[in-house]
Amino acid sequence: QASQEELKAAYRRLCMLYHPDKHRDPELKTQAERLFNLVHQAYEVLSDPQTRAIYDIYGRRGLEMEGWEVVERKRTPAEIREEFERLQREREERRLQQRTNPKGTISVGIDATDLFDRYDEEYEDVQGSSFPQIEINKMHISQSIEAPLTSTDTAILSGNLSTQNGNGGGSINLALRRVTSAKGWGELEFGAGDLQGPLFGLKIFRNLTPRCFITTNCALQFSSRGVRPGLTTVLARNLDKNTMGYLQWRWGIQSAMNTSIVRDTKTSHFTVALQLGIPHSFVMVSYQHKFQDEDQTRVKGSLKAGFFGTIVEYGAERKISRHSTLGATVSVGVPQGVSLKIKLNRASQTYFFPVHLTDQLLPSAVFYATVGPLVIYFAMHRLIIKPYLRAQKERELEKQRESTASDILQKKQEAEAAVRLMQESVRRIIEAEEARMGLIIVNAWYGKFVNDNSRKNEKVKVIDVTVPLQCLVKDSKLILTEASKAGLPGFYDPCVGEEKSLKVLYQFRGVLHQVMSADNEALRIPKQSHRIDADG
Repeated sequence: QASQEELKAAYRRLCMLYHPDKHRDPELKTQAERLFNLVHQAYEVLSDPQTRAIYDIYGRRGLEMEGWEVVERKRTPAEIREEFERLQREREERRLQQRTNPKGTISVGIDATDLFDRYDEEYEDVQGSSFPQIEINKMHISQSIEAPLTSTDTAILSGNLSTQNGNGGGSINLALRRVTSAKGWGELEFGAGDLQGPLFGLKIFRNLTPRCFITTNCALQFSSRGVRPGLTTVLARNLDKNTMGYLQWRWGIQSAMNTSIVRDTKTSHFTVALQLGIPHSFVMVSYQHKFQDEDQTRVKGSLKAGFFGTIVEYGAERKISRHSTLGATVSVGVPQGVSLKIKLNRASQTYFFPVHLTDQLLPSAVFYATVGPLVIYFAMHRLIIKPYLRAQKERELEKQRESTASDILQKKQEAEAAVRLMQESVRRIIEAEEARMGLIIVNAWYGKFVNDNSRKNEKVKVIDVTVPLQCLVKDSKLILTEASKAGLPGFYDPCVGEEKSLKVLYQFRGVLHQVMSADNEALRIPKQSHRIDADG
C-alpha cells in the first residue's frame, strides 16, 4: 500500500546507504555496487504502475511469465489480473495436451461372520472348524483416464472388473465430452461388457440461471432380454450460500423420485433426503462435523430407514499424510447386521475394504468394530505414521536446503555485505537516538528459537540482526509489515522451510523492552506492552 512518495523516500535512503561513491574500501565498494543495482532494479519494478500491480499480485513469477509484452499499458490491477489468468489458462491448455487425470477404485469385500456367528456345538468336531474362517467374497476394480483432445473436447476411457463368490465380469466405456459454452457441456458414452450388451448414453449439463442447473442422462442398454432404456434428470438450485437443493427423477430398471437438501459449511456437512421408488423407498439424515485441525479430522453419523430396513452408521476420517486420508465407518442395521467399512484415499486412488462381521445385532460385534479400529489407528499413528511423517519432513527440508543452498549462500553474502555497509549509518542513527532518549536496538535475533521442553534436542538457528534493525529506525520508530522478514536489508533465511521468529531487546526512554514476533507478523515498536518490569 506504499505511495509513490514513500517508495521514492525509501529508494533515496537505500541509495545513500549503498551508493558505491560513499565507500573507499575496494571490497566494500564492489559489494555496494551489487546491492545498489538490486535496489535500482526493485525501484524500476515498483515505480511502474503496471509491473508493480503484477508483482503485488503474483510476485516475481508474474514478472517472469512470458506474454506480458502484448499487454496494453495503463491497465488497472483488476485488468492485469484477468490478463494474467488468461495467459495462465493458455499455458494450462498446452499442458493439458500432455496430461491425463487417472482415477481408480479398488474394493475388497471381506466376510468375517465366522468371528461372531459360529456353528453350534454339534459341529465343533468338524475338522478345521476350530479357527474362524475369514474370506474374501467379492472384489471390484475400476479405473479411468482423461485425454484432453482440444481446449473444449475430452475423451474419457474407463473400465471395471467385478467378482463375487466365484462369478464375475467386466466392462469398458468410452465417453466424449464437449464444453459447448460457459453454461454447459454434453457427453456421449459408449460401453460394452461380458455380462451386459452394448450401452449407448447421452449426458447433458446446463446452467439455467446463476443459481440453478440441470443434468439429464439418457441411456440404452442392450441385452439378451432386449433394449432397456433409462432416463435420469437432476435439477439443483442454490438455496443460499452454503445450501443446495436437489430434485431427481429416475425412470427405467429402478424408477424413483428423490429430493435432498445438502448444507455444507466450513465446520459441518448436513444432508436430508427422501426417496420414493421401486423397489426401494427411504428417508435418510446424515451429519458430518469438520474439525479445524491440521489433520482435517471429520466425524460423521447417519440414519437411513426404508422398506429394506433401518441402518445406522457412524465413523471418522483423518488425513494421515499430505496426499492420504484414512476413514472407518461402522454400519449397524436390520436385517443387514454389523459391518466395518475402511477407506483409504491416496491422491486420486481409493481403496475400500467393507468387512461384514455378523448378520445379527450383537453388542460384541458393535464394540469391536468401534474400539478395534481406534486402537489400531492410534498404535499405528504413534509407532509408524508419526515417525514416517517426521522422517519425510526432514528429508523434504534437507532436499529444500540442498536445492536452495547456493541461493541462500548468495543471500547470506549480500546480507553480511549490507551489514558492513550499514555500520556508518547505524552509528549516526544511534547518536541521534541517544541524544533524544529514543529507540536503541540493544540486541536482535532472527531465526528458529526452541522454547518448548519437548523440542529441547532441536538446534537453535538464529542470526544477529541488531545492525539491520537499527538501520530501519526512523524518528524513534520501527515499523515492519506483514511479510517474511528474510527479505529485509541485512537479513537472510538461516533455517529454510522451518518456522522463524524475530526477537528484539530494545531501549526506549532509558527503559528496556522486549518482544518476540512471528516471521510474517507485523511489528511496531516501541510499545508499552513490551516493557520489562524492573521487579522481573
